[in-house]
Amino acid sequence: MNVIEFIDVSKSYNGKPAVVDFSLEISEGERIVLLGPSGCGKTTVLRMLAGFIPPDRGKITIDGVLVASDGVNLMEPEKRGLGMVFQDLALWPHMTVRENLEFGLKAKGLPGSQREERIRAIAGLVQMTPYLDAKPSALSGGQQQRVALARALVLQPRSLLMDEPLSSLDHDLNLSLRAEILTLHEKMRFALLYITHDREEAFEIGTRIVIMKDGMVVLSGPVSEIKNSLMIPPRSRRKKPVRSR
Repeated sequence: MNVIEFIDVSKSYNGKPAVVDFSLEISEGERIVLLGPSGCGKTTVLRMLAGFIPPDRGKITIDGVLVASDGVNLMEPEKRGLGMVFQDLALWPHMTVRENLEFGLKAKGLPGSQREERIRAIAGLVQMTPYLDAKPSALSGGQQQRVALARALVLQPRSLLMDEPLSSLDHDLNLSLRAEILTLHEKMRFALLYITHDREEAFEIGTRIVIMKDGMVVLSGPVSEIKNSLMIPPRSRRKKPVRSR
């Protein structure tokens, strides 16, 4: 069964197309990467799925339920059961790590004992247990990223959306957190929709790659297939001209 489905979805801003006839099916446990340059429509796709903006045309379903159709959002963002990690992380600066993780659990009405159990479990998975009483300003960039990831996953979503989550990190930390994301995916088996402009990152994170340009899908397929399609064949060696005697 498809966890997420886009059916001929289009979106324009002030008459300028941002996404055109976008269709995509994501199955349970899949890791899909939207790859492309800035302004190609990747983030607009994610924002429509999250429920922040409606598609102008087309339909979006989550777990078989129609959540948006032809200019109308039919389900509020908080009811879509999605976890989200933004590029700017959007952590509450006045809250501790524990309070950031607890915020969504309180909104769902979980009892205190269950909240604490979930918080400790996810904090352990992202190696942040010693920092539960710290505020984001006291953490490194990598630690803040782990908190943002934990805040999304503590709600146990079936699907996780990540918008350029590692773009501000140095190369070594970027590589380390890629591995952690894959480890968490292996343990929790959420469907992942991941946005990046970095080809190397896309190939490591995704099981399937969707390349976008000017709001349209120009190439889509398994990582191995996309790699082969993007390979530039080596220049054929030119034969040296034979001089006539």
